[in-house]
Amino acid sequence: MGIGKFTITDLDTFDWPNMNRQAGAFASTIGQPKLDTLASTLADINPEVDLHLMPGGINPGNIDEFLAGADLYMDSLDIFALDVRRKVFARCWELGIPAVTAAPMGMGTAFLAFRPGGMSFEDYFSLDGFGFEDQVLKFIVGVSPSMQQRHYLLNRGSVNLFEKKVPSTAIGIELAAGVACANAAKLLLGRGDVVVAPRGLHFDAYRNTLLKTWRPMGNRNPLQRFMFWYIKRMLRRARVG
Repeated sequence: MGIGKFTITDLDTFDWPNMNRQAGAFASTIGQPKLDTLASTLADINPEVDLHLMPGGINPGNIDEFLAGADLYMDSLDIFALDVRRKVFARCWELGIPAVTAAPMGMGTAFLAFRPGGMSFEDYFSLDGFGFEDQVLKFIVGVSPSMQQRHYLLNRGSVNLFEKKVPSTAIGIELAAGVACANAAKLLLGRGDVVVAPRGLHFDAYRNTLLKTWRPMGNRNPLQRFMFWYIKRMLRRARVG
């Protein structure tokens, strides 16, 4: 697609739980560094690819190096890495770099984009003043305001934010990648309609639905406050049960 320069970073090695949700995770790569594996894969796809590799993962001390020269930031941090995620999005905002995030939600994906001059990550998610578990839940509800996947999650006890357990399917992962990359291309080219916060998209292949969401004030919106309360109560009951 003409995108041939990437800065990628990771600090982990592949393990079996990565098999359903991470590119490069195969039986043959278990125990291998994710960064090296992905670099090799990218070089196999495009031998002329220009890669800047940063072992050790992203942290507050190397965010500027990570974003240096970037035209776009593609969010792929762990869902629980909220502290560094907030710092990366804030720095993107300061540097005028558009940022894209697409989360696998059941058998679908929820998409959000933040563009310079629009609503910021902090204004949308409003995480200040909440404990860690509530921040994670507010992030999930913020990315996925309609929470379509709640209609067919059979084992609600499989979601445990305290134990950092959030299930995913390969279907949702692939859809998330496609939606994120399609919108990334539009942002890079400055061509085509891109939905940006406080607007979002949620496509669910299981329910055959595509919803366009609009949440003025982000998580401060009354609909979001209700959804946060509702999902939190649902998960609490599942945990007790």
